[in-house]
Amino acid sequence: MKVYVRTIFVFTAACFLVPLSVLADYSVHPDAHVFVDRMVNEHKLDRSYVESLLQNANKQQSIIDAITRPAEKVKTWAQYRNIFIQERRVDQGIQFWLENFDALARASKKYNVAPEVIVAIIGVETSYGRNKGNYRVIDALTTLSFDYPKRSVFFTKQLENFLLLCAEQNQDPLIFSGSYAGAMGYGQFIPSSYRSYAVDFDGDGFSDIWNNETDAIGSVANYFSRHGWRMGEKVIVSASFSKGHDLSLVNKLQLNKTIGELGVLGFSPIQILPAESKALPVLLEGMNGEEFWLGLHNFYVITRYNHSHLY
Repeated sequence: MKVYVRTIFVFTAACFLVPLSVLADYSVHPDAHVFVDRMVNEHKLDRSYVESLLQNANKQQSIIDAITRPAEKVKTWAQYRNIFIQERRVDQGIQFWLENFDALARASKKYNVAPEVIVAIIGVETSYGRNKGNYRVIDALTTLSFDYPKRSVFFTKQLENFLLLCAEQNQDPLIFSGSYAGAMGYGQFIPSSYRSYAVDFDGDGFSDIWNNETDAIGSVANYFSRHGWRMGEKVIVSASFSKGHDLSLVNKLQLNKTIGELGVLGFSPIQILPAESKALPVLLEGMNGEEFWLGLHNFYVITRYNHSHLY
């Protein structure tokens, strides 16, 4: 009887000690053969190599849970703002700026992006490298590619890009960590953004956005430059919205109307701006109620980095 009870106890305890990650062996997933074939036939990767990576990937239910409730969908602007606009983070930003002064100045000059913009982005994304994510990128991308049908097409493409960038940079895909969505490094680049915009800004032959602050600074600046950042221009201005304004135009992140056209529709900037400039209406829930804004060209560029009007 004692042996029986001990066995039951050990088994029960073991159940509670099972990690949240599960070794899924994604190489046998019904959709895996299509992915493996593409990596082999289109990109000439070794079949056994790709299959071994999928075999070593862990399914993470916490990733699926996290992606279904991102902060920007459940928090107001006032709450979201208070997370990032605080003395501690400002102090961290000043420290980061001073420690990387030369790299920031060089990136600003080369890419025509103000250093404060680069510093702010890295601060928002990872608190200057303090929170780059605790999930293995391979786990995040396989979990979302094969066990999250709603976004499987997008994340399968990111998994493809991740394996390609690791091959191009001669890196091991199993060692890198990132966010639950597979975003990586100081600036939280997804793999396709890495391959398109990451730069080797210190000239060592490796575009290292994971651990190299100089490369991260150059990469963020390049991203903004390539998306049309205009040095010295405003980002967003206070506005007034007429009663009964068209809600279908608000917070849509579509830069397809001019200030003049928006004025006719009841969206007017508080200050005088060129009527031909393009803008988009933004409505936020602030500390004191509704806030009315017009996002300008540079606001739209920022939302190319993160597609949320709260960003």
